[in-house]
Amino acid sequence: MPRSRPTYIVLFVATVVAGLASRAWDAALPAFISLYAGDTLWASMVVWLLAIVWPRARTVWLASAALAIAVADELSQLVHAPWLDGLRATRAGALVLGQGFLWSDLICYVVGVVLAAAIDWRLVSRSASIR
Repeated sequence: MPRSRPTYIVLFVATVVAGLASRAWDAALPAFISLYAGDTLWASMVVWLLAIVWPRARTVWLASAALAIAVADELSQLVHAPWLDGLRATRAGALVLGQGFLWSDLICYVVGVVLAAAIDWRLVSRSASIR
């Protein structure tokens, strides 16, 4: 059963806004949230993006692909080519590619993907039961 693209676009936009807000107002948030919310939300955002592109994909495929993308992104931060570091020095580049490898980011990605997959599974199951 295909997902509702409008629903996932809303989830995507809301997640991006929440992630940017967690960075913009980090001083107002508890330290734990300030440190880890952005990376956790980033991984959830990847799940939503994949669901928009492939609305008929199984939740497990979306979650696996999102986690693979997130891990590849984090591992890419171990590479320091001048052009890549230049890209990461921009605001957009830092938001998409990150700035430095952290093991804790991998944990955030797992948490973000699991949370998004649980929400996706619930939405897909609910949609199937309505029809």
